[in-house]
Amino acid sequence: MKIALMDSGIGLLAATAAVRRLRPDADLVLSLDPEGMPWGPRTPEDLTRRALAVAEAAAARRPQALIVGCNTATVHALPALRARLEPGIPVIGTVPAIKPAAAGGGPFAIWATPATTGSAYQRNLIENFADGVRVTEVPCWGLAEAVEHADEAAIDAAVAAAAELTPDDVTTVVLGCTHYELVAERIRTAVQRPGAAPLVLHGSAGAVAAQALRRLGEQPAPDASADGTLTVLLSGREGVLPGPALHYAEGRLLPSAVRVADRG
Repeated sequence: MKIALMDSGIGLLAATAAVRRLRPDADLVLSLDPEGMPWGPRTPEDLTRRALAVAEAAAARRPQALIVGCNTATVHALPALRARLEPGIPVIGTVPAIKPAAAGGGPFAIWATPATTGSAYQRNLIENFADGVRVTEVPCWGLAEAVEHADEAAIDAAVAAAAELTPDDVTTVVLGCTHYELVAERIRTAVQRPGAAPLVLHGSAGAVAAQALRRLGEQPAPDASADGTLTVLLSGREGVLPGPALHYAEGRLLPSAVRVADRG
């Protein structure tokens, strides 16, 4: 089994680690776009063009499924990606976990990039799935970029700024950018109010990994032999994981699985 994941940068690590934990025997292809990163500030048309190029580089390695490990790319490029690759390669997007957050019943916040915050896509998800629960959309200026570069000071500053915009009474935070899952516990610490019930965080990585297996008709097998290969594509060329990836537990999970991958 071969599964590809794509993003402009290392935000795909959370979903990659989730896939690796569910199926350590799966071959993985990570297709990144360091030459075009970040995608967030780009126009939807430009982002879609770059996303298609990254997806086609991954598709050339003949995966059985492609995970779009980026919320912003899912917002703007998912229809074009599916039109280009399906039905031959199922394409799984990354959607903010608004429905399970609303099921908790309390007011919640959605932390997302400025490009996603306030977008028609996110607003439609809130309207369709928040079920009347009060939702605060929090734009997280610079957080994805800080995580991408493992810039500790910038991460602290961006998390603190977003926490200031988060109402004191929220019970749940939806992590609406895949980069944020790499610093989830720092977000929890920043938002947790003294004396309040433990804050609930909702990411998307686990659900996306499980959906990919469902689309392939496969079952989780966490005890399978950990012999899955890892191929990293950087703007279409084979390379290695960017250095900042190893700053995070999700990135450190992967190098031990690096082998010469099947090019066919």
